[in-house]
Amino acid sequence: MKTFFATAALAGLAAADTSNHWAVLVAGSNGYWNYRHQADTAHAYQIMKENGIPTDHIIHMAYDDIANNSENPLPGQIFNAPDGQDVYAGAKIDYSGKDVTPENFIEILTGGKPEGGNGRVLESDSSSKVFVYFADHGAPGLIAFPTSYLYADALNDAINTMHANDMYDQLVFYIEACESGSMFPNLKDDINVAAMTASNATLSSWAAYCSPDDTVNGVEIGSCLGDLFSVNWMEDTEMNNYKTESMLMQHNNVKVLTSASPVEIFGDVNLVSGEVVGMFQGNVDSSQKSWSD
Repeated sequence: MKTFFATAALAGLAAADTSNHWAVLVAGSNGYWNYRHQADTAHAYQIMKENGIPTDHIIHMAYDDIANNSENPLPGQIFNAPDGQDVYAGAKIDYSGKDVTPENFIEILTGGKPEGGNGRVLESDSSSKVFVYFADHGAPGLIAFPTSYLYADALNDAINTMHANDMYDQLVFYIEACESGSMFPNLKDDINVAAMTASNATLSSWAAYCSPDDTVNGVEIGSCLGDLFSVNWMEDTEMNNYKTESMLMQHNNVKVLTSASPVEIFGDVNLVSGEVVGMFQGNVDSSQKSWSD
């Protein structure tokens, strides 16, 4: 009997470990011409879910004006690759329309009180692995939301707040935006945070699967399906074993594939070198991980 309870307790602890992974996914744009950003985050949602992050630990912001847009030739569906899967199906959105704001994003990250949406925020703690992915336009020192901007200093302040409040064990940002490297000028390298950006502080990032490659089952979508950096990291995750591929390997793969812009890493490079992709884009815990070089 004692053995049974000990085994059950250990099993419960392991389950708690592997469920303490969180993802925040943000598409900052609206309008059908920006189809690709919501396609990116919907695809990311499917990856996080498929790789075992509990759906109640995935927080998704998207304007939600693409799937049922009058310009969409395949109503109710969104695609992130030619002849790909419908990534919109089952991709729950927590904050949409007017609630997609930089203020709400910061409140979500810091466990505050967003306005609107369903009120969900990070409830992570000092043992949590947190993954944050943002896709939209950007410019030096800012990333865009539908009606306003988030500036680099505000994002840096939020990260410092998360650190001060023990809201993570390790935290990784992926940012898809032009000049996205400008968002982390003061990111410390000793607070267990790493950021990978689609470009540096001065150059654009680029769309992918644009005309004539925006075709799904013989139908032209009429807008780019994805962003180059974004589809590269997601397709890399899907093609490789997320339980063994290192974050550094993913960076190296994506850097080569994203030839139109200089992919960069900021913050704790040791974190990227020492962890596998599934620690952030899945539910792999520290006892399960192994990696290939």
